[in-house]
Amino acid sequence: MTWTYRIAWLLARLASRCFYRTRVEHVERIPPVGPVILASNHASLADPPLIGGSVPRAVNFLARDTLFQIPFLGWYIRKLNAVPVNRDGGGGAGLKAILDRLNGGAAILLFPEGTRTHDGRLRPARSGIGLTVIKSGAPVVPIRLYGTFEAWGRHKTVPGWGRFRVVVGQPLHFESLRAEAKACDKERLKAIYQEVADTIMARIGEL
Repeated sequence: MTWTYRIAWLLARLASRCFYRTRVEHVERIPPVGPVILASNHASLADPPLIGGSVPRAVNFLARDTLFQIPFLGWYIRKLNAVPVNRDGGGGAGLKAILDRLNGGAAILLFPEGTRTHDGRLRPARSGIGLTVIKSGAPVVPIRLYGTFEAWGRHKTVPGWGRFRVVVGQPLHFESLRAEAKACDKERLKAIYQEVADTIMARIGEL
């Protein structure tokens, strides 16, 4: 962690504990070193700092590439390990940046749903995370967040009160599908990406 990241980490951790009485379960399931994809449900703008403050290692986050062009803000989010992606959260450059971080042994947070839920319920997973998983070779740790939608979902313009709960699942490995992906045709490859995404989302739903 850089000093900028560590300060932000401490503030996020303090805020979640003091104001939202956050309970974190099974955080030891997250590998302390090496590449890992943290895959979480997405219900609130509070989700990234909540996860970042709950994990005892530096986490890389996705941020819209245009934000990096804003003076000071661009510098700051770089210090917070933000990864620039285009407005749709994908693209070749974005995928390469994500894979570069993972190949360097980093932890990166991805939201399989792609966007925040509108009603608090889990949304179907998009295939993009499946593509990242297959190409990276990194294990995937599913995470389920509770309470963030009620406190600061799309229906609220300012944060409210509540209790947060972060539940970490067992790491997922997709060796057999990665091996199949190396030799299959394009149609099957697309199906593999979605199968991986659906599996991750199902595990999140079980937590």
